[in-house]
Amino acid sequence: MSVKMVTQNRKARHEYHILDTWEAGIILQGTEVKSLRTGKANLKDSYARIQDAEVILYHFHISPYEKGNIYNHDPVRPRKLLLHKREIRKLRGSVEEKGLTLIPLKVYFKGGRAKVELALARGKKFYDKRADIAKRDADRDLERTFKNKSFSENG
Repeated sequence: MSVKMVTQNRKARHEYHILDTWEAGIILQGTEVKSLRTGKANLKDSYARIQDAEVILYHFHISPYEKGNIYNHDPVRPRKLLLHKREIRKLRGSVEEKGLTLIPLKVYFKGGRAKVELALARGKKFYDKRADIAKRDADRDLERTFKNKSFSENG
């Protein structure tokens, strides 16, 4: 089954500790699908909430379709996500735990249907973010050292 990436939330892994992920379908209107297929979407600042046993995605921006004229949609309207009841119950229990939130990581097409990868996450503290940056820089320096060493041995 082919998967076509539309957009992803690049800041999510920097801002949050990802604890678990789910794949959810998303209910879209006609011109929203066409806009998604052209890649005109943005997950920045979007999040999901559970209301009345339904998962709703907020602040997911899908640009209006250029050729949609009067049939276009509201770019940031709340959109319902499709999950099984047992998954929603499990998410509800986890979200009610202190400090956990639901954030979308990426949107993609799988088998012709739009899907959202939804993550259960805990916000990082400032010092956690600094530690991640320091670790990434150290790994990059180590990689660079090994790369230079292998070039000097071969050349």
